Amino acid sequence: MKENNGKSGKDISVVISLFNENESLRELVTWIRNVMASNGFTYEIIMVDDGSGDGSWKTIQELSEGGDIKGISFRRNYGKSAALYCGFKAAEGSVVVTMDADLQDSPDEIPEMYRMVTEDGWDIVSGWKQHRKDNKLTKNIPSKIFNATARWITGIKLHDMNCGLKAYRNDVVKNIEVYGEMHRFIPYLAKNAGFTRITEKPVYHQKRKYGKSKFGISRFVNGFLDLLSIWFLCTFGKNPMHFFGLTGILMFLAGGIIAAWLIISKVVHQINGLDFRPVTDQPLFYLALVSVLMGVMLFLAGFVCELITRNSAGRNRYNIRDSF
Repeated sequence: MKENNGKSGKDISVVISLFNENESLRELVTWIRNVMASNGFTYEIIMVDDGSGDGSWKTIQELSEGGDIKGISFRRNYGKSAALYCGFKAAEGSVVVTMDADLQDSPDEIPEMYRMVTEDGWDIVSGWKQHRKDNKLTKNIPSKIFNATARWITGIKLHDMNCGLKAYRNDVVKNIEVYGEMHRFIPYLAKNAGFTRITEKPVYHQKRKYGKSKFGISRFVNGFLDLLSIWFLCTFGKNPMHFFGLTGILMFLAGGIIAAWLIISKVVHQINGLDFRPVTDQPLFYLALVSVLMGVMLFLAGFVCELITRNSAGRNRYNIRDSF
C-alpha cells in the first residue's frame, strides 16, 4: 500500500497553517496521531504559526516533545499562502496533506486520500465539503458562487476548490510557488505546472468547536480578484504581448477607422455642397482619438512587459517529468 518518495522515507507530511487556534491544537494533534498510529504510517506534522497572539506557539513547542512535529513561527501575520509555502518547503513525506487547525477538517479522511494518491495515481486529491456546517448566507452561498466561477475560468471541475483539506504528491508542492493569496487556487497552479491528474473526494465537515471564523466579505471579493490575477498570469504570463499587443492593435485600428470615416464623410459632404458637421464638433471623433491613444499605450505596455519577461530569472524554468 505504501509508497515512500520523500527524502526522509516518511509516508505523510501533514501541513497545518494556523492563526489564533490555540484551543484546538492539542485535540487536533491527538486526533492526527491516533489516525497515523492505527494505519501504521510514518509521518510528520508541520505546524506553521502565522503570527498568532493567543499562545499557539507555546502549545506547539510543548506538543513537539513527541518528536513528530516541526514548528515554524512567523513574527507577524503573513497569510495562509506564506504559511503553506514554508510548510511545503519543509515537507518530506511522499504525500503532503494540508488541513486547517479549527477541527472542521477530519484527520480520518487522510488514509483514503493517501491511498488515492499512491495507488490510484492522482497528483492532487481535493476535499469536497458536500454538507457544510457553516452559515448558509455568509459562507455557503458565496462559496457556491465562487466555485462555479472558478470552475468556468480554470477548467478544473472541483466543487470546493478552496477546501483546506487536500492531499498532494510530494513533487507537486515542490514544483509550484504559492504566494499572495493564491492558496485558494493551488489546483490551478499545479495544472499549469503540468500536474493534471486532479480529483476530489467528499469529506466530512464539522461545526467550528472553538474560536471564530476568519472568513469575511473582503475574502470573498479578494478571492475573485485573485482568480482573475492568476488566470491572467497563467495565460499571458510568459507572453504578455499576446494580450496587450493584440488589444492595443484592435483599439488603435478601431479608433483610426472611426476617425478616418468621420473625416472622409465630412469631405464628401463638403465637396457635394451638402450640410456637414465639423469633425471636431462630434463626440465620436474624440472617442476615436482616445481609442487610438489607448491602443498605443497598451501596445507599449506589452512591449515593456515582454522586455521584463525576457530578462527574468525564471524565463527558462521548466518542470521536467523525466529524462534519459
